[in-house]
Amino acid sequence: MWVSIACAALFVHLNCLGIIAVSPWSPQAAAKSFSRLPGLHDLQQPVVTPNICGVDDVDRVPCGEPGIDDAQCGAINCCFDGQQCYYGRTATVQCTIDGQFVLVVARDTTLPRLSLDSISLLGGSDAPCSAVDSNADFAIYQFPVTACGTRAMDLGDYVVYENKMSSSYEVGVGPLGAITRDSHYELSFQCRYAATTVAALDVQLASNSPPMPVAASGPLMVELRLGSGQCVTKGCVQAQAAYTSYYGDADYPVTKVLREPVYVEVRILGRTDPNIALVLGRCWATSSPDPFSVPQWELLVDGCPYQHDRYLTTPIPVDGSSGLQFPSHYKRFVLKMFTFVDHDSMAHLQEKVMVHF
Repeated sequence: MWVSIACAALFVHLNCLGIIAVSPWSPQAAAKSFSRLPGLHDLQQPVVTPNICGVDDVDRVPCGEPGIDDAQCGAINCCFDGQQCYYGRTATVQCTIDGQFVLVVARDTTLPRLSLDSISLLGGSDAPCSAVDSNADFAIYQFPVTACGTRAMDLGDYVVYENKMSSSYEVGVGPLGAITRDSHYELSFQCRYAATTVAALDVQLASNSPPMPVAASGPLMVELRLGSGQCVTKGCVQAQAAYTSYYGDADYPVTKVLREPVYVEVRILGRTDPNIALVLGRCWATSSPDPFSVPQWELLVDGCPYQHDRYLTTPIPVDGSSGLQFPSHYKRFVLKMFTFVDHDSMAHLQEKVMVHF
């Protein structure tokens, strides 16, 4: 990166910060669980999202037979408000006695919210594998346990039927790498049928290994940091409030949800000359501390937002109204969080994101 100081130019190696991109989701455990079955993959414990039952009345999808009580509603993994049984803001799997999967998926299953049009089963998205009904917040699937690519396993006293739902996502491809800001959702689910009982289990598979923060200094004291301030008053502007406080060393690596704003600031330290101006030329991101590694994704090119990014980096003006003593010593911009994807398979790489200048 080149930094212009008055009429001179100095090459400066700035700090690079590790940021984790995550796309969390929280499927609710369906019906009653059972011991690990021989021949099946290991199943992880689903994570429960707070306020799963906080669904607006207009968006609620009725669950179960009319007139069921709280206990009966809970037994089929639904929510009860004292009068109505309805599906919660997660993924709910049910198995019917006549051999049908019932799968209800909420947009709030992931952050960013899941695009219901992007999900499909192993057997594709055509009937009977397509949604039988939907509204703005939920998609409902119902299909025979023998359809849509379901795998059947005979385990002696019972038969297990297993399928998987996954989502597609948009990928941006650049000359040195590829990224996405969409959540990738995978849900493996099963029904077990025995002589007298039916059981259902659903599980999400995901892991994000947190990266270690990396810092390096150059001959000119220049610092890169991330704003952590939040709006707490009515009429507050988040792009301004974000720079009222900053993440400290103990906070890194910082975890961000896909598409969540990341408020970046670069500043010159230890200088009181108002004629010094900080100029950012190129800014880019990698998945490792090495600024020359690939994949890479451009954030700023010649000081301007990278034009081939659907979510443009947004420079934030820093002038006298900022309250800073030397506004020309600062540069600020906002990027929308992303994660790198494999160039060949287009799968999420589950890697850290390092910002370089």
